[in-house]
Amino acid sequence: MDWIKYLITPVIACSWIGVFLYKKYAIYTGIISNPNYRTLHELPIPRGGGIVFSTLFILAIFLIWRYLQLSDNLLLMLGVGGGVASLLGFIDDIKSIRARIKLIIQLLLSSWVSYCLYLDNLLFLNWMPLFLTIPAFLFFMVWIINAYNFMDGVDGMAASGAIFTSLTLALVLSLTGSSIELIAIFILMAALISGFIFFNWPPASIFMGDAGSVFLGYIFGSLLLFTSLNGHISIWIWLTVFGYFFADTTVTQIVRVISIKKWYLPHRSHAYQNLARITGSHLKVTSGVTLYNIIWILPLTLLSALKPEMSVIISMLAICPALVIAYKYGPVLSSS
Repeated sequence: MDWIKYLITPVIACSWIGVFLYKKYAIYTGIISNPNYRTLHELPIPRGGGIVFSTLFILAIFLIWRYLQLSDNLLLMLGVGGGVASLLGFIDDIKSIRARIKLIIQLLLSSWVSYCLYLDNLLFLNWMPLFLTIPAFLFFMVWIINAYNFMDGVDGMAASGAIFTSLTLALVLSLTGSSIELIAIFILMAALISGFIFFNWPPASIFMGDAGSVFLGYIFGSLLLFTSLNGHISIWIWLTVFGYFFADTTVTQIVRVISIKKWYLPHRSHAYQNLARITGSHLKVTSGVTLYNIIWILPLTLLSALKPEMSVIISMLAICPALVIAYKYGPVLSSS
């Protein structure tokens, strides 16, 4: 494990340099996010910066596979699948892809994950018949890919959440004496995004775009399934560490489905988006969510790892406060 700490600083530096250079390239070539009715920004800002940390992550996965004997399944799932997810997002950042095409590609990516994990071994769905298991699995992967994409609407929100999640899960794996390869993957993710967040922290000078958010949703969804199925991290720990994001995304979509006819259209009615407008500050919202994660979610996650018999109750405790916030300040507030 000692070798990991010596690589953290060079990895952060590589990411920082990559984002710095990409930012200049994006401005020169016009890969810009212009203000519109959905955005919370008043000035054009370069987008697609997630292509930097996603590309570096994929290259590192091949190195980990080569030198740490990472399993072929993880290489295919994270390296190949992650590459496709990042490419899909980057193309969408440059030239918007039709929603139907994106859905088809996301379903193909989800099918790829099921192939890498061997669908017949998805034990967490063994109580369901096969004709329901496959659609449920595909729906879950598509949902989590888009759920993370939804969280990239305020400066630093998605990036800080990814850093927190990665470091927390690396700590969980260390406490439980789990696979060093998985610990390395999570620390690698945190280090790469740390280089990016220098530019994305409020006020952001670059956005990760779909190249980053779709990629992160795919990677976290894949790792959630892999670690759950192989007993490294329980589904309840994942639910706990994603407490705020799960609550905000789920409540927002349910309320919109119930109250809005065209609920599937793009919107900006998440609680964090409304709070950013109310406070007039991205920094306050992102800092607030970060503090919530550190003060509330982190201790609960570690407790869940140490006391697995309490994990169900702990996950509910992690989610409940965020559910209240998401309902009070989400679509209900937008419509009032």
